[in-house]
Amino acid sequence: MSAMNVKQDIRLRVYITFTAICLFGIAIFVKATLIQVKEGPKLRTLAKELHTRYDTLLAERGNIYSEDGTLLSSSVPEFDVHIDFSVIDSGLFSKNIDSLCGCLADLFHDKSPAQYKDEFVRAYNDEETYYLLGKRLKYYQYEALTKFPIFNKPRGTSGFIAETEERRMNPFGMLAYRTIGVYRNDTNVSGLEATYNRSLIGENGHRLVQKATGNVWIPVEGSDVEPLNGKDVVTTLDMDIQDIAESSLLNVLETNDCQYGTCIVMEVATGKIKSLVNLGRQPDGSYWEDFNYAMMPTEPGSTFKLVTMLSLLQDKYTNIDNTVDAEGGAINFGNGMIMKDSHLGLHVMPIWKAFAESSNAAMAKLANTYYKNNPAKFVDHIKQLHLNVKTGIDLVGERGPVVKSPGQKDWSATSLPWMATGYGVQVTPLHTCMLYNAIANNGTMMKPYLISAIKDYGKVVQQFSPAIVVSKVADTSTLSQLRRCLRAVVTEGTAKGIESPYYTISGKTGTAQVADKGITYSDGVHQGSFVGFFPSEQPRYTICVVIRTRPHANAYYGGLIAAPVFRMVADKIFSTEMGSWSKPIDSLARTSTGNLIAKIATGRTYNTLFTTLNKKIIVPQGHSNELMQLSNDSTRQSRVTLAAVYKDIIPDVKGMGLKDAVYVLENCGLQVQIQGKGRVQSQSIVPGTKASKGQNIIIYLG
Repeated sequence: MSAMNVKQDIRLRVYITFTAICLFGIAIFVKATLIQVKEGPKLRTLAKELHTRYDTLLAERGNIYSEDGTLLSSSVPEFDVHIDFSVIDSGLFSKNIDSLCGCLADLFHDKSPAQYKDEFVRAYNDEETYYLLGKRLKYYQYEALTKFPIFNKPRGTSGFIAETEERRMNPFGMLAYRTIGVYRNDTNVSGLEATYNRSLIGENGHRLVQKATGNVWIPVEGSDVEPLNGKDVVTTLDMDIQDIAESSLLNVLETNDCQYGTCIVMEVATGKIKSLVNLGRQPDGSYWEDFNYAMMPTEPGSTFKLVTMLSLLQDKYTNIDNTVDAEGGAINFGNGMIMKDSHLGLHVMPIWKAFAESSNAAMAKLANTYYKNNPAKFVDHIKQLHLNVKTGIDLVGERGPVVKSPGQKDWSATSLPWMATGYGVQVTPLHTCMLYNAIANNGTMMKPYLISAIKDYGKVVQQFSPAIVVSKVADTSTLSQLRRCLRAVVTEGTAKGIESPYYTISGKTGTAQVADKGITYSDGVHQGSFVGFFPSEQPRYTICVVIRTRPHANAYYGGLIAAPVFRMVADKIFSTEMGSWSKPIDSLARTSTGNLIAKIATGRTYNTLFTTLNKKIIVPQGHSNELMQLSNDSTRQSRVTLAAVYKDIIPDVKGMGLKDAVYVLENCGLQVQIQGKGRVQSQSIVPGTKASKGQNIIIYLG
């Protein structure tokens, strides 16, 4: 090839290379321009996010309180603490490592200072950036850590990283656990925690933070949007009554190996729920607040007979002094359907007696006699009492009742007589409590409620007042007769075993053989209940107790398993003046003649009684805690003498040591349950009450 051709070839290659370089440069320029114009904002935002971010500032969840200010549920901060060893200066580390390890050993008591030092030196040499120091630490531990050597330096140089998480705490453990509810980061919310979640949860804030050296995020000053903390919720619950109700119910459930039970204590005049206990049997045989049985509809059994009596009396078909023939306690209503009494042998008797003896045959016969041709009229009474709709209590999870009506597919010729005795209809224990409370409240049915106020930093922002559901469930004559019937149940009927010498009780037992949730009647599962109020003359509280037995249990009648719970709760409320009686001994002191009825009581009780009445009494010295017998009912001066402790009388063991108290009570044939430590402060059954062999009694030590 000639020299000329060589030069031309070189020149061509140079031109091609230069052109390619220019085109490549132009392409880069065009691409950069496109990126800048089209994708620039997005990429700039991404780059900024790599160095800045918004952190959420969690609002503090509000607290839940009882009406007297007792804390029932609160949020407690817990801390996960890590260390970024890569940002700690070597001089700072070597100078303070020994003192830091000593402080940590004193705080946690889990390792020696030497063990801490060995781990920290290794982590420092490996430049670990997220070394776990502790999980779920308490606030006092977190506070102490921030004052330790190295950790007390600025965040960018100390390597101290703390992540906060709020944990909900219930100081009373199982007490009202199902009612108060559970809250776990919005994923598991129940009870009042769920019902009033909007008020409790507050509103989160946020903060702009910027990434600094060593992967440490530092807040940007002035960027904070502070959170709005949640409001506090004040319930109507009384934890003393709740404690009494739970321990009483638990005692009976454990003794009889029952499936579950619920106990509701309602304030008569207002409808406030003072106690709501729900205990279910666990696989290991223990009991826990696992489900809200008070709001679960079931066949109520004989407690529903109050609806039957109210209907008959309100429609003026009869009165309680008229008679009814129970026909031996077994009546055939056709198609082989026989309504039987639990105890056969009842014949002609006053209607109030049939109610007191809880005669299924008599109640079914009365309902069938007067409503057979117009059963809708009977069902209308149920609806007028609001037993066909939810109570509307301020607690999530209430289930609706089931009330059949004529014309429905499942209505038959036996539906009416069976409904009259509490079968073929399903209502919740809360409905039953609301109904009986209306009778106690002179006919005014109150809506049950659990929240009295919502507060924001101690100031009431919403007040909840009692609400009337029905202003008058029946006329004066009907109410008077119903209260006579309910009183007769306790004085000479199926609950006469719980009559008290110190205050009056009215109520109704109920026993139902149940078939629900895969259970058939042949399985022998029963539901025993008692619902009533006290004192009968001026009722203060309505108490509803419902207990579900296990299959083929030996004890299942409401009078045997539910009524004693009522009595234990009522005794404790009365004896400790939780009901705010102005003079607790008033009902014992008054008699129609002005004289005192002779009773067996302690010398101390007689002193209190006579001092209140401004009367003189002679009590042997040194025997104030022993049982005495009033030997003279004179209104001028009385004398008491030592009385024998009969085995059928409950002794007073208050003030005794545990050993002595157990000895005395067991000698009387009682089964003793113990709560607390120390000397006896109170007992679940009032002294002087008639005792039954094998009866359970709880003594409270303090």
